[in-house]
Amino acid sequence: MLRRLIVIGGALGAFALVLAAWFMTASTRLNPAAAQEAVERSGKLLAAHNATAAREAALAAVRADPGNAQAHLTLAKAMLALDDGVGAEAELQRAIDAGYKPRQVAHLRAHALLLQGQEEKALAEASKAAPEDRAYALRIRARALALSGKLAAAFAAMEEAARITPRDADVWVDMGRLELTAGDVLGAIQASEQAVKLDGGNLDALMLRGEMVRSQFGLVAALPWFEAALKRDPNDHDALIEYAATLGDAGRTLDSLAATRRALAVRPGSAQALYLQAVIAARAGNGDLARGLIEHAGGGLAQVPAALLLGGALDIEAADYEQAMEKLKPLVANQPMNIAARKLLAVALLRTDSARNAIDLLRPVIVRGDADSYSLTLAARGFERIGDRAAAAKLLDRAAWPEQGNANAFSADDSIAVLAADAAQRPGDPAALVPLIRALIGQSDKAGALAKAQDIAAHNPGVPAAHLLVGDTLMLMNRPADAATAYRRAADLRFDEPVMLRLIESLDRADQRADAAKVLALFLSQNPVNVAALRLSGRWQLAAGDTETAIDTFELLRARIGDGDAALNADLAMAYAGADEVEAAADFGEAAYALAPSNPVAADAYGWALYRGGDAHAAVELLQKAVVLAPHHAGLRWHLAQVYADLGRNPEARAQAQAALADPWFGERAAATAMAAQS
Repeated sequence: MLRRLIVIGGALGAFALVLAAWFMTASTRLNPAAAQEAVERSGKLLAAHNATAAREAALAAVRADPGNAQAHLTLAKAMLALDDGVGAEAELQRAIDAGYKPRQVAHLRAHALLLQGQEEKALAEASKAAPEDRAYALRIRARALALSGKLAAAFAAMEEAARITPRDADVWVDMGRLELTAGDVLGAIQASEQAVKLDGGNLDALMLRGEMVRSQFGLVAALPWFEAALKRDPNDHDALIEYAATLGDAGRTLDSLAATRRALAVRPGSAQALYLQAVIAARAGNGDLARGLIEHAGGGLAQVPAALLLGGALDIEAADYEQAMEKLKPLVANQPMNIAARKLLAVALLRTDSARNAIDLLRPVIVRGDADSYSLTLAARGFERIGDRAAAAKLLDRAAWPEQGNANAFSADDSIAVLAADAAQRPGDPAALVPLIRALIGQSDKAGALAKAQDIAAHNPGVPAAHLLVGDTLMLMNRPADAATAYRRAADLRFDEPVMLRLIESLDRADQRADAAKVLALFLSQNPVNVAALRLSGRWQLAAGDTETAIDTFELLRARIGDGDAALNADLAMAYAGADEVEAAADFGEAAYALAPSNPVAADAYGWALYRGGDAHAAVELLQKAVVLAPHHAGLRWHLAQVYADLGRNPEARAQAQAALADPWFGERAAATAMAAQS
């Protein structure tokens, strides 16, 4: 009996505790007035484009009154603004259960379905939207159609949405995104300008404008736009990612790292944030940390080309070649013109004894006149592996040449007849015309290629690639001034590294060095740690005799890419030699020569550094080797001429000076002429 009483008493006590807890929870949770206040607060935060805070307020409303239909609807809207399609769909269903009619939320449900990758269901749901929500539904319809590849229908839907609500900034943001999908950068720029004009606080508009400014003007100019977006919502994940990426590319590493940590706090395990941290770690030389971060990101980076490229490079560094190939093969298949990916995959293939596959992979690169020395050397090693030493020797000779040739396009895989037929079936489609132009160039039909390229540019004035095609063709026709005009049109739309390099080369070859220098200075002002721009700037500074500034530029570049670049070490040797810092010059010259003993520039730099340090006898052998390797390079012959003269070997000095003067582009003609005239 006592045991029974104890059991019954315990059960009654537990029930009383549960009952009391229920009453306490219910009294806290069921607070309609607090719920309504939270709903109103959430709505104001959404109107102010702070979706993160709006979501928290709406969650508080739902907790205070789970039966409040407006609370669920407001929470769904906040989730949609944060791209949470699954959560939004669930809240929309709760709103319907609490009293909303399905048609009242059809446009929002379509949005939620689209975010989940269900384009067909999104289209069907958007068609059910009420008349007052038609513009919103048309935006969702346009997005779904664009994802399905139906761009014409997508544009028709967006144009109708713009007609219905011409002053809706969200409509113009979606229009800009659609223009980008179609490759019309000018259209996207104009849409982004219109969006921020209509609503300067619209976070999505600020984000789009920041992306377009970054493309059109540069990294530094874009930062204020992302900062303005983060003032609206300091915890917006996408804004934090764009801000962090832009900071990192601009060289502001610590600020970039801080932004990625904020993004991870908002969205733990964010693949984008972990990738950016991996990039920072890789740039700092910590390959193990970078690889670990990419592995931690998991499948979230499986379709991100830049992440696949970095992951492949890190796998190669760790001698995990099979894993590197798993990442790089699909990347090359999807981006056949990605030369960096081709080179990395070729390295992995060579190190797994697949030399023939590596050669085939590099063939489109090495047939280019401007093939880089690393690609040529890789291909040469492949030919050595299969026993073709003659082909390997030719490639190594090209790799050792101190200057690259002129650029030319990848060769086409199909015949001109096949490509022309494809282009005829898709008139005005750049995706069909570009391969045809490449094929025409490959068959030396430059006039035909130019006509096709100009036709593409005329029909696609807002597409940078169309103007680049015109410029590239004009450069092949030795018309650099005309090419510069085409490249300027591309630069007005997208001022990135490829456009910058093309524009500078064309201006330089057209004897417009001052204009070329302005282009380079402008690019560096916006992209202060860009490797290609720093290298070019340093060499121009060195050529102008501004050795101290050149040293600063080259040292900044060395901090960016490390000590393993033979060309950079050679540049540093020449800069330090020019500044009479002969010990540093000799060290960098020796490092360059150790990395690339068959490269004439490395031999010349080491020899010149030794000469400036007072050891002309040691220098002359290196300089002679440089001239043997590159007998037509005037600069190398002029260095050797000066050392011969200093050693009293005047006939040989005169001969080298005369050989240098044979190059019409040789700069130090007065001094060389005086030396050649000596008896």
